[in-house]
Amino acid sequence: MPKGFIVNAHRVDPYKNFKFQLMWDGRVVLGISKVGALKRTTDVVKHREGGDNSTDRKSPGRTTYDAITLERGITHDLEFEKWANLVHPITDAGMDLKNFRKDVVLLMNNERGQTVKRYKIYRAWVSEYTAVPDLDSNANAIAIEHLKLETEGWERDIDSPEPDETGAVPQPAG
Repeated sequence: MPKGFIVNAHRVDPYKNFKFQLMWDGRVVLGISKVGALKRTTDVVKHREGGDNSTDRKSPGRTTYDAITLERGITHDLEFEKWANLVHPITDAGMDLKNFRKDVVLLMNNERGQTVKRYKIYRAWVSEYTAVPDLDSNANAIAIEHLKLETEGWERDIDSPEPDETGAVPQPAG
């Protein structure tokens, strides 16, 4: 009975959702703790035929891609703020029409940190940025900054192979 794994036929557990990385501008963005779902929706176009008015026919219409939210604890890394400022700078200089869109890569990793799936997210731009969350001196929480990315599509990189998990466990550096 197939279990969903080809290279690692011994594996019975699906991948977990807590090991991932996000890249833009060719490098990993540090500290991201949450990435919203990659979701697309295709509208349904209903129509009827003249000789069969009692049954709706359905065909695919326009496809839209939901915005993707990113969250991370606040640090001194400026990547979120720099990208958000390309869309809406604080000065009257106007937005950066050349660089405000980025292609983003989402890497899903297994428990060893090996990339198991890679998704390419196309023409993303920041539609919402939260620099500082609600602050509460009575809370016991991390301060989180937030980006909301609008995108024109995404696809799985099918050239990203299933890694071989049967080798020796990597030793920690140091």
